[in-house]
Amino acid sequence: MIATGTLRTSAEFWPPREDGPGPGGPPPPGSRPAANAPHAIVIGSGFGGLASAVRLSAKGWRVTVLEKLDAPGGRAYVHHRDGHVFDAGPTIITVPFLFDELWTLAGKKLSDDVELRSLDPFYQIRFHDGDVFNYSGDPDKMRAEVRRISPSDAAGYERFMAEADHCYRLGFEALGAQAFDTVGDLLRASPAIFRMRGWRSLHAMVASHLKHPKLRTAMSLQSLLIGGNPFSVTCIYSLINALERQWGVHWAVGGTGRLVQGLAGLLQGQGGTLRCNAEVQRIEVDRGRATGVTLASGERLAADIVVSNADTAWTYRHLVEPQHRRHWTDRRIDRGRYSMSLFVWYFGTRKQYPGVPHHMMLLGPRYKELLKDIFRRHRLADDFSLYLHRPTATDASMAPPGHDTFYALAPVTHLDSGTDWSVQAEPMRRAIAEVLERTVLPGFQQHLSTSFVTTPQDFHDRLLSLKGAAFGLEPLLMQSAWFRPHNRSEDVDGLYMVGASTHPGAGVPGVLMSAKALDSVVPDAATFLARTAHER
Repeated sequence: MIATGTLRTSAEFWPPREDGPGPGGPPPPGSRPAANAPHAIVIGSGFGGLASAVRLSAKGWRVTVLEKLDAPGGRAYVHHRDGHVFDAGPTIITVPFLFDELWTLAGKKLSDDVELRSLDPFYQIRFHDGDVFNYSGDPDKMRAEVRRISPSDAAGYERFMAEADHCYRLGFEALGAQAFDTVGDLLRASPAIFRMRGWRSLHAMVASHLKHPKLRTAMSLQSLLIGGNPFSVTCIYSLINALERQWGVHWAVGGTGRLVQGLAGLLQGQGGTLRCNAEVQRIEVDRGRATGVTLASGERLAADIVVSNADTAWTYRHLVEPQHRRHWTDRRIDRGRYSMSLFVWYFGTRKQYPGVPHHMMLLGPRYKELLKDIFRRHRLADDFSLYLHRPTATDASMAPPGHDTFYALAPVTHLDSGTDWSVQAEPMRRAIAEVLERTVLPGFQQHLSTSFVTTPQDFHDRLLSLKGAAFGLEPLLMQSAWFRPHNRSEDVDGLYMVGASTHPGAGVPGVLMSAKALDSVVPDAATFLARTAHER
């Protein structure tokens, strides 16, 4: 059969830049797999897929990464338009040691390929009345912000930080990188979940410490970064607050795509293969075990294991045939409660706006009721809240000289709303523009240099996410840990899951931890070969 996927070097995905070295260079001694090494296919080249590929390569596996799009990144894809660089997805980088680990596994140093800059403040929260809360990692500045808004909440803020730290230690450090593979894993984790009182919602936990509505909002909205409604996700996700304070919030100079570019380079240095324009149509299963994949072109590739970085619900529904799915049946998939989706307007301006910080949350007039519209009523509301990203506040390389690069992201409901985005996209964009004109970017529309949007339909059609949900299943308690799709498939031997829609969940740290969790369920190549030889 004719192969339609193309093998390309990382230098082909992004042009050389003058602001730092690329990820190339010779691989470290001994990093390439043995000729008889078992073969792992990784579906998808998002952070989860590339991190898994690097980890498997370091364990001696031959690795092939297959990507549907024309360049790696998945949700972290990079758009180049009219001299502007737009990161399509994640822009907040926390827990940099997870990237350090990957570079170390490949015999390199992260700092040789990527410069991470700490941000202060982490982000600015602008309430509907124009009041601004500067959210940072400086404890004294944060205490001052809390006292400015509500002096009587000062002691409650200390209690909130202590409880968030408790959840970080139990939820992230102890459980994040361990695959929940059996009921025994759940039973061993249950005491920690009870100590965190994980049945409470995040907002309820915050409200038990803080009384002022603005502070309750400022300390609970972080779960939206991983696709969760603060009024329904488990309070365990208060660990995001502690995680940010512990490790900071960073920007990768040149854009998040530089991290993707670096990971692709590590994989190639380890002898791995990355094929773009190679969409997987089916995971092949023989006698209950994954044996490879068939591409949309009809080409079939054999493998000893398959790792899917694609949306887990999409993987089971569309890539694994029904007769191989006793657990993840269509009915079970349909019963899941799925995360929100996103409407994102990417735009550039010929004028700069130095008063706008790198990260800003512009909150609309409603908080709880808007979230009900998004997560429960599944309707497109007339109002919205925005995350405004201005990377040129930190990194001039993201735009032509004298220009600014932005995106404005609005959480919206997934495709169960029935919204026809081919009709609704432009009215939504205009409504966002009007809010920005009226608040933080007066007169900006006359200076637009480029403009395009991504809708929930794009998440479905381009990124192959069920219902167009941007983060997979909503991170409710009963859809987290053992109750989330497992890193090792419950249905097919030799099939594994990584990324936002499996354990531990969404967000860059969660996705990287999902790849790390594979270490607890996938043996190194030599052990695998010995085991399979014994089974024969």
